[in-house]
Amino acid sequence: MILIADGGSTKADWIALDQNKGEAFRVRTLGLNPAVASEEELHNRIIHMFQLIQVKDEVTNIYFYGAGCGTPVAKKILHDVMKNIFVNAEVVVEEDMLAAVYAATGNDPAMVCILGTGSNSCYFDGEQMHMKVASLGFVLMDEASGNYFGKRLIRDYYYDLMPKYIVEKFEKDFDLDADTIKKNIYREPNPNMYLASFAKFMFDFKEEKYVRRLMKRGFEKFFRYRILPYELSPDTPIYFIGSIAHYFREILDDVAEKNGLKITDVIQRPINNLIEYHRKYIN
Repeated sequence: MILIADGGSTKADWIALDQNKGEAFRVRTLGLNPAVASEEELHNRIIHMFQLIQVKDEVTNIYFYGAGCGTPVAKKILHDVMKNIFVNAEVVVEEDMLAAVYAATGNDPAMVCILGTGSNSCYFDGEQMHMKVASLGFVLMDEASGNYFGKRLIRDYYYDLMPKYIVEKFEKDFDLDADTIKKNIYREPNPNMYLASFAKFMFDFKEEKYVRRLMKRGFEKFFRYRILPYELSPDTPIYFIGSIAHYFREILDDVAEKNGLKITDVIQRPINNLIEYHRKYIN
């Protein structure tokens, strides 16, 4: 049995393939980002998923593509956690950017971007990924991501910059007590997931001027730092992965057009495309 997983900070989608590469089952766990979750937490999130543990001795290969897996230390942490659970499996851990490439463009050259809980980008030349700058995560980077917009919503609320009619819904949906917010950001695990949970609020107001302006500014920053430095030709295919890009595609298209570029496609959930890539190219 083969397990293929696309893991963000918030959630991880798993699909099991049998010996004939037919789908056996699919499940979703909490995110498995080794940059923000402890080894114990990573272990617990896997073993508490019954479907995975039920087949743990049958699994021969695991291909895990995850947020926070872009450095050797992080890769080893998650690799060792999985190897201790799936003792008969060969485990491959790669960053989520590579899964985005496989899901979006396969083996064809393209610019590929992620706008999920976090954000990232790369240019894929058909064989290798090229990244102008390493991602330093939600505190320093992650422009236009879920946690980026979550931070701005909270700040706008506290600075009284949010329209009153939106404030009423915001207060109803979230516990905005200062001590609660600070505890979740500075003392609880996975503060990036906590911040990104606020961004979902924007989906209910996607046509409102305040939200559209917020999104546009975030997308403009993403293009400035994460796409324009590659000096792409206007005909370069550009793919986006993630719900932020999916729900605000219109604004994303406008920002791309103003920069002389065009978005080829937006894929909300890449797991199905990733499975097809593995069926086609990986034995």
